[in-house]
Amino acid sequence: MTGPSTAPAQAGSFFPDLHNIRANIGGWAQLSVVQYFVAEAAVIQAWAGPEPYSRATGYISDLGAVSCGVYEDRAVCSPLHVLMNASFVVQGLALVLGALFLTAGLLCVAAKPGVAARRFRSVAGGAGVGRAGAGGAGSVPARVLTVPWILAVAIRVLTGVAGVGTVIVGLVPEDLGSPWHFAGALMFFIGGGFALLLLGILWFRQTPMSWFLGACGLICIGALIIGGLTGMEVPLPGLLERFMGYPVTIGLAAAGLVIAQRVHTERKAARLR
Repeated sequence: MTGPSTAPAQAGSFFPDLHNIRANIGGWAQLSVVQYFVAEAAVIQAWAGPEPYSRATGYISDLGAVSCGVYEDRAVCSPLHVLMNASFVVQGLALVLGALFLTAGLLCVAAKPGVAARRFRSVAGGAGVGRAGAGGAGSVPARVLTVPWILAVAIRVLTGVAGVGTVIVGLVPEDLGSPWHFAGALMFFIGGGFALLLLGILWFRQTPMSWFLGACGLICIGALIIGGLTGMEVPLPGLLERFMGYPVTIGLAAAGLVIAQRVHTERKAARLR
């Protein structure tokens, strides 16, 4: 990540990482979460419980339960639980990679090719914070951070939280009786939902995709609130849980596609120059 600067970034100089594998990994890491749906479908087909598995009534975590038996009044038996839990871990690692490798600067302009991004704006003169936090020539005040930059950093943090939570879900199946499984699920829902909501705000008026991402975030957060208020005591708890999780998986994959396309476009333009 480059250090702060008082001058507006130019389109050609704002992407120092585009000639680096780092930016590509970040974009495609987000997109790779789609693998979850393939794994889930395969695990559901192998379900061996006394009743067929239903996405409307069955919890997602039931697919990763290690043992066959009764868990919280639900009869669960998932022979391919290893595949489901591995998918959770892969999905989580993909989100963590996205959070680590995507720069906040790239997130700010990824949805609108050709637009230069200003990560900072001067609001006061004098010495301030430089590249390493020390005052000096070319440094800027600490309060010059723009709202887009702050949003982008928050999105990276929340995406990382969601990724770590999903890894925990995969490593600690529900029937082990550990509170970490529930904590991991909450990290995924809350982190992913708010990351999408903020990304929709960040990309507002840059791309129609912002509306889709914002809607995914709102659906996730709304379902999470309903689940919290009802204690998941609803007629279709599996459907409600999927309204929490599916929008995160789909929304972040869509965002990854937008980012990867921007990286590809800039690389192609750089080769032609």
